Amino acid sequence: MDGLNSRSRHLIVAVPWFWLVIFFILPFLFLLKISLSESQLAQPPYLDMIRGDGEGLLTIFINGANYLLLLQDSLYVSALLGSLKVAVISTALCLIIGYPMAYAIARAPESRRMPLLMLIVLPFWTSFLIRVYAWIGILKNNGLLNNLLLWLGLIDEPIDILYTPIAVYIGVVYSYLPFLILPLYATLVKLDNTLLEAAADLGCRPFKQFITVTLPLSMPGVIAGSMLVFIPVVGEFVIPDLLGGPNSLMIGKLLWTEFFSNKDWPMASALACVLLVALVVPFVLLRHYERRASEEGG
Repeated sequence: MDGLNSRSRHLIVAVPWFWLVIFFILPFLFLLKISLSESQLAQPPYLDMIRGDGEGLLTIFINGANYLLLLQDSLYVSALLGSLKVAVISTALCLIIGYPMAYAIARAPESRRMPLLMLIVLPFWTSFLIRVYAWIGILKNNGLLNNLLLWLGLIDEPIDILYTPIAVYIGVVYSYLPFLILPLYATLVKLDNTLLEAAADLGCRPFKQFITVTLPLSMPGVIAGSMLVFIPVVGEFVIPDLLGGPNSLMIGKLLWTEFFSNKDWPMASALACVLLVALVVPFVLLRHYERRASEEGG
């Protein structure tokens, strides 16, 4: 019986590892292989790393020039830093807007929580591309927003919002806000209200209750929601392309250009590998230090 339980546990653990290997590690290794190749005007647009000389001798060619160019060319550095900036600011805005919403839903009567959650999820029933494209009609000079502001007398002439960084932030926050609200709600709804009652009995005011009890206990939801927003926003392509215009420079748009316009797959693959490492390594270290802190605290 113990052997059967052990095999069942190993099988359960093997399923996510199999998924990880097939859909993450193998594609990453293939991407890494292309990034170390040389580009060519052919199909596929890169040279094979292992080449023969016609006499049975195989030679491995490793090209690191793509990674050196990423560090030397200010265009790639600016795109990466610009993407990180947009992701950080967008995540902060989603957190500022989403935390009160998640808190209000978690504290609402149980009969109202499901309808409120449905309102959060409802936009997902429409295509992501259509939802982003609709913001063009809202933000353009003769769009709904400017017409409303003119009608209210708040402005005398239309404001240029479309094809600006503000339009990109609006589109990103609108599109990714549910990804922060849902995990945060799942954490807040499980909080033990007796802890707040105990804090109130000890003379703790509501704001101090939130700072000392609710906020620390909700940090797992904050971290999970922030990761779900930050990581995809860094590589976002559709929103900057539609709402940011030609002057918007983000890593996702640069990847599209290198892959499909310039046909430089090695350079695009190197850029994707650097982006992946820049995103994965900090979060792996964060989880390591969190686990070690929890073990020391325990």
